[in-house]
Amino acid sequence: MSIEERAKATAENIEGKVQAAVGEITGDPKDKSEGRAKQAEAEAIHAKEDVKDTLKDIID
Repeated sequence: MSIEERAKATAENIEGKVQAAVGEITGDPKDKSEGRAKQAEAEAIHAKEDVKDTLKDIID
């Protein structure tokens, strides 16, 4: 488990949520879509780390 990668992904997820919310408030579709993309990327990083953790547990 890479704590560093998970922390970066969590920070990116928060940034994406804020950007999407700002886009929602201002009506800017670009900010909304970029914010959602950041959230999706963060979810993918978390999923990758979960797979790595599972594989490590199986190997150990």
